Amino acid sequence: MWSLYTYHHLLAFLLTFLSYVLLHASRKTFSNVKVSISAQWTPSALQQNGSNSSLSPGETWEENQLFADVEEATLFLGALDSIFLFSYAVGLYISGVIGDRFNLRYVLSFGLCGSAVTEFVFGTLTEWLHFYNVYFYCILWVINGLLQSTVWPCVVAIMGNWFGKSGRGFIFGLWSACASVGNILGAFLASSVLKYGYERLCGKEEGSVGLLRLYAFLVTSVVQFAGGVVVFFGLLTSPKEIGLRDYSETGLRSVTRDSDSQHPLMNDDEDALCDEYSIQQRDEELEPQPKAIGFLQAFCLPGVIPYSLAYACLKLVNYSFFFWLPFYLCNNFGWKEVQADRLSVWYDVGGIVGGTVQGLISDVLGKRAPVLAISLLLAMGALVGYSHSPNNQLVNGALLATTGFLIGGPSNIISSAISADLGRQGALQNSQQALATVTGIVDGTGSIGAAGGQYLVSLIESKLGWMCVFYFFIIMTGCSVLFIIPLLYREICSLCRDSQARTHQL
Repeated sequence: MWSLYTYHHLLAFLLTFLSYVLLHASRKTFSNVKVSISAQWTPSALQQNGSNSSLSPGETWEENQLFADVEEATLFLGALDSIFLFSYAVGLYISGVIGDRFNLRYVLSFGLCGSAVTEFVFGTLTEWLHFYNVYFYCILWVINGLLQSTVWPCVVAIMGNWFGKSGRGFIFGLWSACASVGNILGAFLASSVLKYGYERLCGKEEGSVGLLRLYAFLVTSVVQFAGGVVVFFGLLTSPKEIGLRDYSETGLRSVTRDSDSQHPLMNDDEDALCDEYSIQQRDEELEPQPKAIGFLQAFCLPGVIPYSLAYACLKLVNYSFFFWLPFYLCNNFGWKEVQADRLSVWYDVGGIVGGTVQGLISDVLGKRAPVLAISLLLAMGALVGYSHSPNNQLVNGALLATTGFLIGGPSNIISSAISADLGRQGALQNSQQALATVTGIVDGTGSIGAAGGQYLVSLIESKLGWMCVFYFFIIMTGCSVLFIIPLLYREICSLCRDSQARTHQL
């Protein structure tokens, strides 16, 4: 398998990986500076940093005092997360369709660069101009969600073009670590910037809490914009752009289709499709290109709805850790913001290992659902354990890594390998243009669940406390398992039949 890959495969892997790393690094910046933003928008910031200002109290209030207390600021930050994710979810449904109809490289570069500009305006330009307005922040975050939604369907579609079914669980499991690596990079950049900003403030140099936000968003937005430029000039979206055949599959053989159209997601129909596509490349000038699949047709493909609903519940939990973990560590344990940012990366480390290991296991089994179900059932126990974590950073980090392995791993598999399985299954027949559309549907549905969850997290925390938030996570994780039970049943039955067939052969 590995001998079939070329330098161009490696380049496609690295550039798509880099694209989502930079995107998630910018998202992580926002979650990591929530404490600073909350302090700036509430009276505490005025008491600490505004005592020497020449402005009157009323003028200072009008300039940057947005909320009466930290609780109101926290609810607004949760609302911003929900606004972003709702717009992101809507954008995913649209971006997937666009990605299957236009050049993936153009769409991807536009999303990266446009999002970078929006984040620069949100976190840096508004601070330079001393312009603070909740409605403006909401509008910017809607735009940011729509722009960022173009990235994931495009990178999954490009990876699907370069890498086929063979070893997809391992390759995509490893590649899907891009989100977690981005979180780690974002946490490192934000903690470094925060440390630099705090040193300036402690040294009584000219500055304010707003400088922390300014520096953090400035660094990540500039790096992300540069990444978008690199992708525009260096990324190839498919092997045919340089005249390569599709070497993603070997050992092709014919298969018989089931009459009930319940095709397994990991089957040899895709091999036949890839083989047919490779042969037809020689005659591409004589034959029309495959048409892009329709949105409703993609939505009704076998497995798309169950996995989309399961991902909605799972992404709610995964993104709640992403958006709220540093904030929780600061408020629940009283740790410094820099310490909380760096400790939170252990959740992402667990997700990286989990996605790779579980992807490899699913390749060996030839089935995805049993691996996901076992991991998610164990994750419910891990959530109970983490909710009772002591005030000890070493123990907390170990529990975080375990929870990330069991939650982040399945999340990575569904959003990457399973989305690619769904977008290249035998039910598509001769259509190859479905990867971005199916990926947009799965991730878009997941983002709708995550969007509603972020405001619920802030609401539950403010009314009932963090323990009830973890109970909410446990319920959502259980719902993820329930939605894939039909697929789990079919795949277990298939494994049993295969095992019996091998026994009879012996």
